[in-house]
Amino acid sequence: MQTLLIAGFGDVARRAVPLLRGHWRLLALVHNAQQGQLARTLGVTPVYADLDQKTTLKRLAGLADAVLYTAPPAGEGTDDLRLRKLLSALAKSNSIPQQFVYISTSGVYGNRDGAWIDECSPAAPETDRARRRLAAEQLLRALAQRWRTSITILRAPGIYAAERLPLARIQNQLPLPITTEDVYVNHIHADDLAALCVRALTRRGGIRIYNASDAQPLLSGEWFDALADHFGLPHPPKLARGELSTALTPMQASFLAESRRLNNARLKRELGVQLRYPDILMFLAQSSR
Repeated sequence: MQTLLIAGFGDVARRAVPLLRGHWRLLALVHNAQQGQLARTLGVTPVYADLDQKTTLKRLAGLADAVLYTAPPAGEGTDDLRLRKLLSALAKSNSIPQQFVYISTSGVYGNRDGAWIDECSPAAPETDRARRRLAAEQLLRALAQRWRTSITILRAPGIYAAERLPLARIQNQLPLPITTEDVYVNHIHADDLAALCVRALTRRGGIRIYNASDAQPLLSGEWFDALADHFGLPHPPKLARGELSTALTPMQASFLAESRRLNNARLKRELGVQLRYPDILMFLAQSSR
């Protein structure tokens, strides 16, 4: 049985574990005893290391046949130094992982003013957090050329689940753009993203990018109003763009500065995964409060 190293043992990775058990020997990078115990509970062998501390990664060389990388970059700069450190450590062995699955972000496309885009659309990130993700993708492209490793990049939009809904935003009545100035937002359920990670590990050969999104982009007002109705909350106020900039923090406003609609036809055609939640409104309809 081949060995899979999970770097970034967060929610999506943990959701993938039950689908991976029995097919892989599972290792997960953890950096404290609590994470280590959680890994063992899920049937995963913990490996104590810190992606921010290069010296702790030396033991990883030669350990894994494949890598599932879900760890976010650090919160500053335009490079992903965490991924860079891990790849440097893995390169210290003659046994190089032959598969690499990486969760990126659809933010690498930047603002497209609501246009439909597919994986052939050029990357044009407009925030440093998206530039860090694109830098990581470029590191992996170089890796594929150097090591002949199969690289799958899943460009994910907003990840949600029953316990990952933006209710605090509605409860705090943070404003949204008026309908004529609204932006399209895209989503993927955490379970669906986990299933896509598992499926991507079966893919062989070269580099492939997928829009890891459902097929129903929504205007932000449509989504938050539906969420508010479902939980019996008041609709968020709607403001013109000029007023939004003074009512929100720069970080909050940045999430409403980009509008695009993700085409996921390649995902369905090539990976053949049937999403459990192809429509976020369908998820709400099937959910209890």
